Amino acid sequence: MALITALMGITWWLGHKSRGGRKEDPYESGVLPTGNARLREPVPFYLVAIFFIIFDVEAIFIASWAVAYDLLGWAGFWQITFFIVILFFGLLYLWKLGGLDWGPAAHRKRQRATDE
Repeated sequence: MALITALMGITWWLGHKSRGGRKEDPYESGVLPTGNARLREPVPFYLVAIFFIIFDVEAIFIASWAVAYDLLGWAGFWQITFFIVILFFGLLYLWKLGGLDWGPAAHRKRQRATDE
């Protein structure tokens, strides 16, 4: 770790440091950038990403349980059943809070609720 830190420090110290002008502009395959690179993404995109990660984690747990089903017996069956029931109640809670509602109609509904 010390060697890596030392090499990075030497590279930074000895490296060419030219600032200003065209050096600060981003280069996108020969296309000149236009506009601001900081775009605001709607929240549903982040919700979909989080749901995808949660789905992947639960799929890994259920798949690993399926592989070891014979070894786990009834105790393993009840454990995975409990896990799935907790996931189901979490999904119901998320649905009740409106986490699964998006689109123009849901946006208008939330906007009306905050206006009142």
